[in-house]
Amino acid sequence: NEWNNKTAEITGFTKEEAFNKSLVSTFIVPKLRDSVQAVMDNALRGNETSNYELEFETKSKEIRYLLVNATTRRDPDYNITGVVGVAQDVTESKKHDRAVAAMANELRQLIDTANAPIFGIDVDGFVNEWNEKTAAITGYSREEAMDKPLVTTFIVSKLQKAVQEVMENALRGNETSNYDLEFRTKSGEIRYLLVNATTRRDADSNIVGVVGVAQDVT
Repeated sequence: NEWNNKTAEITGFTKEEAFNKSLVSTFIVPKLRDSVQAVMDNALRGNETSNYELEFETKSKEIRYLLVNATTRRDPDYNITGVVGVAQDVTESKKHDRAVAAMANELRQLIDTANAPIFGIDVDGFVNEWNEKTAAITGYSREEAMDKPLVTTFIVSKLQKAVQEVMENALRGNETSNYDLEFRTKSGEIRYLLVNATTRRDADSNIVGVVGVAQDVT
């Protein structure tokens, strides 16, 4: 019983087409109908819901993502007469988030399957990156390596101090290229790697760790 111009524009359904239709079964995607119905039922009991995500199916069968506040509607005597949804169209933001997530997933796959050892640490020196090639070279699986101190666990004793300095420099933003690293494998062998230590930053350019991209020169 309410359908403003913006809702008509977003959905493609005119006010005349939408009026007296069941909101949930007509305009909401099937997978969300039960949860949206529950939100509406709650609002009809006076329990309002803020910022819930709604997927509207448009007249052209596209999906629009809305962030909605469901507010109880009352008459002058304070009797509940319905529900009003005030929404924000977040479709473009949702598409952007999905594109970023897809890109991140693609980068993750590239790192994991790269034909070069790639490993990383957090700001405390604990392993938080360990790709398949690193696992193959060292004999330590990702699960075995993660959250272990990189230097004291995997680097030969004579180089631990020097490697620690390289990592600390990278954590200050001073990167190092082509330094020799000797990894001790799970079987006690030594693998010689030529490594570039690159500072890792978050979206706000804060330093969050170091990534080592290596070449096995054993």
